[in-house]
Amino acid sequence: MKFVPHDYQRYCVNRLVSEENLGLFLDMGLGKTVITLTAMNDLRYNRFKVRKVLVIAPKKVAEDTWTREAEKWEHLKLLRVIPVLGSQIKRIKALNTPGDIYVLSRDNVQWLVDYYRNSWPFDTVIIDELSSFKNPSAKRFKKLCLVRPHIKRMIGLTGTPAPNGLMDLWAQVFLLDSGQRLETTVTAYRVRYFDPDKRTRERVFSYMPKIGAEELINEKLKDICISLSAKDYLTLPERIDNVRYVKLDSKSQERYDELQREMLLEIDDTTTIDAGTAAVLSNKLLQLCNGAIYDENRNVIEIHDNKVEAFMEIAEAAQGKPILVFYNFQHDLARLQKALSKTGLRVSELKNPKSIEDWNNKKIDVLLAHPASAAYGLNLQAGGNIIVWFGLNWSLELYQQANARLYRQGQTESVIIHHLVVAGTMDEDVMAALENKRVTQDDLLNALKARIESIRAA
Repeated sequence: MKFVPHDYQRYCVNRLVSEENLGLFLDMGLGKTVITLTAMNDLRYNRFKVRKVLVIAPKKVAEDTWTREAEKWEHLKLLRVIPVLGSQIKRIKALNTPGDIYVLSRDNVQWLVDYYRNSWPFDTVIIDELSSFKNPSAKRFKKLCLVRPHIKRMIGLTGTPAPNGLMDLWAQVFLLDSGQRLETTVTAYRVRYFDPDKRTRERVFSYMPKIGAEELINEKLKDICISLSAKDYLTLPERIDNVRYVKLDSKSQERYDELQREMLLEIDDTTTIDAGTAAVLSNKLLQLCNGAIYDENRNVIEIHDNKVEAFMEIAEAAQGKPILVFYNFQHDLARLQKALSKTGLRVSELKNPKSIEDWNNKKIDVLLAHPASAAYGLNLQAGGNIIVWFGLNWSLELYQQANARLYRQGQTESVIIHHLVVAGTMDEDVMAALENKRVTQDDLLNALKARIESIRAA
């Protein structure tokens, strides 16, 4: 296929070619992968400025997206993209295979740094989904910092650089510029740009930006980061968000209320669900909303089929149109698979590149995926236009990224996103938080406490 770049894509390619360190904070669907591959192709074969490129990506993206994109475009035919995946023996073999771009799962960054030690061979490193390196305490961040002096070009790609606020930016920008813009330590960054927010006398739990901090940070980053929004550059089909409210049967509602009120739920004479903290309780309540709950030994206790029945009605109404389903817990997956096994629909779980290929070739009617496994970089828009959120979680980043698997460049139909929400429960709180784009665990815990207090006061 011939690549005819949009003006913004050409601009990004030129910046990547001319600058050694750059963050591409591009909205989902704007083509970060083909932009980056085009720049690397130019630098490798026309300008001879890069020799060996490492791409660090989420596992599913590493397995499929980079090799598929390189094979897709005619102008990239010279690029040799080598996946560094599988067992240690397979990874070592891949690293010793002649190539231009080596694609590694981010889970193996620590292994790779230890493997090469002082003989780091990659002059260029591309981090696909830079936001996954936002935690300065994470081992993958610390390991990459050790070899940062040996890396000439560092490129960061993400559509969500600050999913939980400006504190997330420091580690990502540090990998790009080694601390030139946002201080050399996260402590110095925090002191300069933030004030304590929620705290006790001894401990600070969260921070809030100082007045004017956001504008000052943006000013410091404007020369090293490009931020573009899809709505400004693409004409996408309509997106329709639909909340399908589910009512629990009376017995299940009683169990939900009991668990929420008492933080205990007695299932029978031998089984009691104990939610000792607010965080555990919120998780248990979300499980119960979906229809099942784990006991302390991870045994699944089924409570109701109200959500499964609501989903099956959506599947029936779709009249054979493919549906991408996002579930939250493993027992959601098992119960959905059981219900769908009786329908004759072609059902698959998103596991590997083969399932992605089958979906895009419309060989799958229902594709079941956890948002964490489908959230980054996968191109699924050719396979369908209907999403069902069977169970929500509190991560705005995962929610936005997962929806962008279908609602992205190349989609030709209106995208319909159904949310199955149990009325009057934690489901509603999560949905409200996602809609307001203020998702933090504190928001959910505060909402939970408010619900408990209102019930106890009644």
